[in-house]
Amino acid sequence: MKIHLETLVKQDFKTVWQGFTKELFLALTPPYTPVEVIRFDGCKKGDEIHLEIQFFLFKQAWHSIVTEQVETDDEIYFIDEGVKLPFFLSYWHHKHRILKQTEGTLLIDEITFESMHGFGSLSTYPALYLQFASRQAIYRQWFDAE
Repeated sequence: MKIHLETLVKQDFKTVWQGFTKELFLALTPPYTPVEVIRFDGCKKGDEIHLEIQFFLFKQAWHSIVTEQVETDDEIYFIDEGVKLPFFLSYWHHKHRILKQTEGTLLIDEITFESMHGFGSLSTYPALYLQFASRQAIYRQWFDAE
């Protein structure tokens, strides 16, 4: 399954790239699902992110590694891929694109994921879509400040 979301913010793309910190990552975590950040190296190739997600009465680990990070004159992007995923996911690939615009920056989330079963992907889609769509307001708050 794929999720594609675009968010336009006012700051220039190099400033936005520098803002991809642990603090932003924490701001982007959903308030309805407690997440503990065990490790956050950053957003460059080889960096790792380890999370512990609390689901009602049990916890699940989520480990991702940044497998690619590229910077050009008009775009910066990085890709994180799931290494250890919660029970409902069997595959995770998230490309974070930061594109230079005439005025501001376009943030694009390109997510590809799979569940253990095809139906699981379909039933997981709405929750993941809403979680990542809610990031749009946070991106605007974070990067639209003058």
